[in-house]
Amino acid sequence: MAEQEWMSEVRAKVGREYGRVYAWDEVNAPMIRQWCEVMGVDNPLYTDADYAATTEFGGIVAPPAMLQAWCLEGLHANNYAPGSTDENPYEVLKTMEAHGMPSVVAVNSDLAFERYVKLGEKLYYTTKLEAIGEEKTTALGTGFFVTLIMSFFSQKPEGDEKVGQLTFRVFKFRAANVPTAAKADDKDSAPAVHKIKRPKPGMSDDTRFYWEGANAGKLMIQRCTCCSTLRHPPAPVCIKCHSFDWDTVQASGKGSVYSFVVMHYPEVPPFDYPNPVGLIELDEGVRIIAGLVGVKRDQIKIGQRVQVEFQSFDDGELILPMFRPVAA
Repeated sequence: MAEQEWMSEVRAKVGREYGRVYAWDEVNAPMIRQWCEVMGVDNPLYTDADYAATTEFGGIVAPPAMLQAWCLEGLHANNYAPGSTDENPYEVLKTMEAHGMPSVVAVNSDLAFERYVKLGEKLYYTTKLEAIGEEKTTALGTGFFVTLIMSFFSQKPEGDEKVGQLTFRVFKFRAANVPTAAKADDKDSAPAVHKIKRPKPGMSDDTRFYWEGANAGKLMIQRCTCCSTLRHPPAPVCIKCHSFDWDTVQASGKGSVYSFVVMHYPEVPPFDYPNPVGLIELDEGVRIIAGLVGVKRDQIKIGQRVQVEFQSFDDGELILPMFRPVAA
């Protein structure tokens, strides 16, 4: 099938390198320590200055897997450090969306490292549109594989030095088996409307009680019958006493926001964006991941009190527990 004419505009951008995105801060020990705490990394090379001084590096270095974190925009979307480019390296994806390819799925992401980065270094990255494959038809639909490469550099007086590279590939496509609207001059045909549904959760013998409870408007939590430990997500064995015996209790549905993220991109139907998702600490002591409703991005606060609210999707086919802020 002949490629769409608009793809020539997209392909003309292959090889383009977008401007620099700078890190807000130099590589520093507090951020390394916090990252290691969150990720559960206890290598003394990253946090123990005395130990690190005895190694070949002569001091603390940053975990290689932390490379991308240095140049992230922070809590607010697109809030990049001064001097960063305002170019959008994902502009080709927006063009594809405008021409009927709204769906996207990440195919692979490869992070490679040239060397460790040390305290005091200032990093930045550039993004290159590396390739756009030929049109492909998969089980998901028909579209194109798009590959971008982010190259990370350390600023040096004698010349900037490459320290790592992230290769990111996505499949941008038109979903399979989506009916198209009838032509305007086809008076005998009514437009066919296809509504994309939310993906249904996986269900097993360990989790069935949870989703059946949601269908009944109840927030159910798994409990060990030997030591009474509550646990979520559900599991076949107790994390405390290793018993296989369990039952369930109904939670009050009250809790507080322990942490949260706000999804902005890629925009995947049928979700609304920005899409806030919270890690909720229930009053019973367990934490649960769920969508946040009835609150704007700049109104979400850590520690904010919330209450469960069961919402129906896809004409009642799916019931999900969501959480809405309540007055203090």
